[in-house]
Order: sequence, then structure tokens, then C-alpha cells
Amino acid sequence: MAQRTGRLDALVEDERVNAGLSWLLVGFLLIVVAESLLSADLLWAVFVGFVATLAVIPPLAYRNAEAMLPWEVLVLGALPILGRALATLALTSRLATYLSVAALALVVAVELHVFSPVRMTHWFAILFVVITTIATAGVWAIVEWLSDVYLGTQFIHSEHLLMWDFVYATVGGLLAGVVFEVYFRRVVPVETRLPTEVKERVR
Repeated sequence: MAQRTGRLDALVEDERVNAGLSWLLVGFLLIVVAESLLSADLLWAVFVGFVATLAVIPPLAYRNAEAMLPWEVLVLGALPILGRALATLALTSRLATYLSVAALALVVAVELHVFSPVRMTHWFAILFVVITTIATAGVWAIVEWLSDVYLGTQFIHSEHLLMWDFVYATVGGLLAGVVFEVYFRRVVPVETRLPTEVKERVR
């Protein structure tokens, strides 16, 4: 059993396998973008497109298709997006939206940690993800309000629900921050998934 587990870990940690899984998830995000455009859900298309764009920045910057984020990061980003697409209740849909916002903050934190000279202390890493999530939720609320005012949509139904949106975003950001600190900085360091030439450039 231990031997099988070791082989599985080696397989998942291989940069080629990691990149392949990550690109598949980017493909899924692009499908969601296309579906959202066809259903005239422009705001959601822009949001998911932004997540996909962030995901492909490292391989474009380093001109290496294997310089991808860990596939787990993109899974965390894709699951709430899938949940929102399948949700039938408005509350579930909005919760999935802000879990996606938290996942977006996680993507930004991982990219800064791995592909830039920025280094964060343990407590600041969690705080950064939480604050980024809340800030993104605030920008998203403004975009929804502008859409309601100028496009006639009805994204914001009441101030009460809007405040709960920020509660969802804060809780989601806290969970994402803990995942970033415990998993991606301690258990499975992201740097192990990068090609050798990219590791040398990042250093």
C-alpha cells in the first residue's frame, strides 16, 4: 500500500502531469465562459474569464506550458464555478459565487508566492487572502450595482443580502487563506511542481 501511495504521489507531483491537469481545468473554465456568453450572463463570463487568464499568466510569462499553477488550486477555483452553474437556489448560487471569489484570491496568492520575489509570513499569508477576497467581493458588488443601474439587471435585491454576501466572502477568504498556508506552503510546496528552468528563473 505504501509503495502504491508513493507512486501516486510521484505521479501527481510530476510537473507534466500537473500541467496537463491544470490545462484541462483551464479548458473547463473556457467552456463556462462560452456557456455564460451564450446565456447572456456577461458578468459571470467576465469573472470566469479573469480566473482563466490568471491561470495562464505563468506559462505565458515563462514561455513554458509546464509552468502552471498546482492543479489543486484550479480545482478549488473550478468547483464553486461548477456549483454555481448547477445551483437552483439563489442563495446557493451566491454562496458559490463568493467561494469562487475566495478561490480567485487563492490563485493570486499562490502566483505571488511562487512566481514573484514576494515572500509572506505565515499570518500575513492568511490575512492577504482574506483581505483580497473581501476587496474582490467589494469590487464585484460595485460592478453588480452599476449593471443594475445602467443595464437594468437585478443582481442586488436588498442591502441585507448584500451584507450576507460580504459575510460569505469573509468566511470563504478565511478558509482559502488557511488552505494556502497549511497545504500550499507546508504540505505540498508549489515549487516542487515547476520545471527546473523555471525554478532557476524564479530564484
